[in-house]
Amino acid sequence: MAEIGFYHLTRTSVDQALPALLGRTLEAGRRAVLRCGDAQRVKAMDEALWRSTDPLWLPHGSAAMGHGALQPIWLTAGEDVPNGATYLFLIDGVNCPDAAAFERVFDLFDGGDPEAVEAARQRWTVAREAGHTLVYWRQQAKGWSRGGR
Repeated sequence: MAEIGFYHLTRTSVDQALPALLGRTLEAGRRAVLRCGDAQRVKAMDEALWRSTDPLWLPHGSAAMGHGALQPIWLTAGEDVPNGATYLFLIDGVNCPDAAAFERVFDLFDGGDPEAVEAARQRWTVAREAGHTLVYWRQQAKGWSRGGR
């Protein structure tokens, strides 16, 4: 079973929070898949990651660029994992039917959107019933604080 972390964003957008988390993923020697809600969001996240300044460089790709097996971070609107990633990042309320295939799953949601919060609660319940280890992270003025399991 995977460890699923629910990341409650309260002060930044997903575009701003993801680079640091993805940078730590690469520092840990892991590969990642970022699942987005649709193809337009994949393109927007591609552009956001290229503009990242901390970390300065996040090597990544998508189907538009190809070479999936070579990409440390793969952006997709589907369930493809061509790079052998063990870390999965979910945004836009994307569900994860294959969480058990990953070591860690990061579910990022907008804490300022009541519908996104409620949807995250529902995903939490489904993941708990499936037997995954769950961790709740709430964004603070600086960094994250860990909540209940």
